[in-house]
Amino acid sequence: MKEISAILDRLASVSGPSALATLVRVEGSSYRRPGARLLITADGARTGSISGGCLEEDVAEHAQAVLAGGKTSVIVYDTTTENDRAWGVGLGCHGVVRVLVEKLPPAPAWAAALRENIRRRTSTDLAVVWEADDPALLGTRLERDIPARPGSRVQIFHETVQPPVPLVIGGAGDDARPLVRLAKELGWHVTVADPRPALATAERFPGADAVVVARPEEIAARVPLDARTMAVVMTHHYRHDVPLLRTLLPLPLAYLGLLGPKKRSEKILADLAAEGCAITPAQRARLHAPVGLDLGGDTPEAVALAILGEMQAVLSGRDARPLRERVRPIHE
Repeated sequence: MKEISAILDRLASVSGPSALATLVRVEGSSYRRPGARLLITADGARTGSISGGCLEEDVAEHAQAVLAGGKTSVIVYDTTTENDRAWGVGLGCHGVVRVLVEKLPPAPAWAAALRENIRRRTSTDLAVVWEADDPALLGTRLERDIPARPGSRVQIFHETVQPPVPLVIGGAGDDARPLVRLAKELGWHVTVADPRPALATAERFPGADAVVVARPEEIAARVPLDARTMAVVMTHHYRHDVPLLRTLLPLPLAYLGLLGPKKRSEKILADLAAEGCAITPAQRARLHAPVGLDLGGDTPEAVALAILGEMQAVLSGRDARPLRERVRPIHE
């Protein structure tokens, strides 16, 4: 999401045409997956990427040719043998990669619609036609704008672009600051909420999308919370953590974590139960307490990394084991 947002920002700032390279199909292994994009403007500036850096130079040359009057085309990189080193790419990924390079006008309609939907935090269905009998069909557009062509041969990469992952941090202590910074590096939408106005300030969290001063009981009314929301409770104050967890536990969040030792977490849950809060097995299973992966670090930055690592694993449906222990393909 961070990459496509950067591309949209760049598109909105240029007055002339640009070239967009989109990874549309991968057979076998590849560093990036379909949907990766690289924007090249007329002055040669680049935004985004479609590989680990090994394809970009060659793609940029094709992009300049397209900008100079060439046609939209698909570049095929076959890395199934080591012979690809001979012509300068040397990926060694053992896959076939197809990249569509198209010329974009200033402010294309699909980009403006996508940019607005991201602002509104709604999804967008895109379609990238990369093979067709009619060359006029080639390129990126909104899914709804694909014309019906009965009997025509056409290959389309369909993609639903989701809005940024929403992260709500309950607590504005010093250790929340690196968590905000790292989450923004991932392109997430970050809200910091805390009842203490001296801590919950935009000056302390300049990278946050929103900083909210609210009592724990007010969070659900003051902050958007839905089935995609990742949330972590980390006020470091028992009197704030208890009501905040009471508010968040019943909600069908994508992720809920509680910072602190396991004994403290169990005491909070026991106190909530003693108050009459019915904690279901599903709610208990969804709660990550203590929050984070066991990475062994104890600095605020290391703790933030452990928290975000666990969140990313949950988002991806992975168990966070080392890749060398994975017996299935990295990309399903």
